[in-house]
Amino acid sequence: MSLLQIHDRPKLLLPAAFRREVSTRGFAERMMDLLITGYDSGFNERADLLTAAVDGTDFNEMWRDIQETLRLQNNWRDNLLARIMFQVTNEVDTVGIPAYAQFEKASEYGQPVGYRGAQRRHRGYTFEWWDLAFRYTWMFLAEATRQDLDNHHNMALEADNRLIFTEVLRTLFNPTNLAGVADGNIPVNVYKLWNADGEVPPPWKSYTHLGSHTHFLTLTTAVTSASLSTMATHLAHHGHGVQDGATLVLLVNEQEANVITTFKVATGASFDFIPSANYGGGVFLPANGGIIARPDGTIREEIGTYGPWHVVREDMVPANYLIGLASGGVMNINNPVGFRQHKNAQMRGLKAIPGQRSDYPLIDSFYQRGFGTGVRQRGAGVILNVNQAGAYTPPAAYVAAT
Repeated sequence: MSLLQIHDRPKLLLPAAFRREVSTRGFAERMMDLLITGYDSGFNERADLLTAAVDGTDFNEMWRDIQETLRLQNNWRDNLLARIMFQVTNEVDTVGIPAYAQFEKASEYGQPVGYRGAQRRHRGYTFEWWDLAFRYTWMFLAEATRQDLDNHHNMALEADNRLIFTEVLRTLFNPTNLAGVADGNIPVNVYKLWNADGEVPPPWKSYTHLGSHTHFLTLTTAVTSASLSTMATHLAHHGHGVQDGATLVLLVNEQEANVITTFKVATGASFDFIPSANYGGGVFLPANGGIIARPDGTIREEIGTYGPWHVVREDMVPANYLIGLASGGVMNINNPVGFRQHKNAQMRGLKAIPGQRSDYPLIDSFYQRGFGTGVRQRGAGVILNVNQAGAYTPPAAYVAAT
């Protein structure tokens, strides 16, 4: 039945207030207000805002769930990232490099030479804001289910995790320091792993180094067991060895993982690769008939151990590259990469920012993350570029900023 037919029906009695308004608003528009109540009658007008998904999920309840999952995520849900980073909020850290104190033979009348104290070096960190929007129209929400909205939220969580991992890998793979990065009018020098930039690494026990010392190594062949030992030695010579309490983590691509898993003493390697439980490993039986227990899963993502290394297959690491890191534990300051967050605690972590309507925050909402990276422990990481005949070259995917 058309609105004209309704208008022609003599049985329809219109209130006096309605009749007075018809001349100013128009009959058809006012009739819709009277006879059709939008969402309650199945019509989703632009003036109406849906409060529930098609499966009955309340959108405000969904918003509260989003905030709770973000709270859990920001509590460092990623075991691997947490073991190679530590938290920092300053633009620059001042790091003391202690000098060895040394006794001298005493004389009857002289005064001993005073301890000269530690050197001080500055380590800077970048900082950028990142955001991602999922905007919903009323037409989409009219048909959306809780699963649809959850899928978008999970996409945002995965994108956040991938963003952080990408920026951490970019910091590790690139040997070039960032000099004079502007940050609130403060010139910040962001350093990388030891890269032959002229800064002399501090001595460690009997080991000394030159300003040409680098932790960006190359190998003309595929990865070998000897090259893994060389990587571990580079870390140990700076006080980041297993004997110093560090856990050594080796990040590799599938290509390198397939080689390392074949390393056996019987074929000339220094150790046998032992697969972990999550890589299909059970009890390992070496050739001599003895029984060696499987790795204890210190690093949840590891596929197994080779000597001192907890080997993690992570395909965000490109083929022909290996990353060796010394971890002091979850968010330990001895981890190599500083993860800088905002000084204001309310601005830290991944945030879901509500849209313009505070009573319906899901509409027009977006995600926001502010963070930066830098290396504090320059000797706690080493990169190996295999099948590389010339000088070290960082992988193309991690050269330019995103």
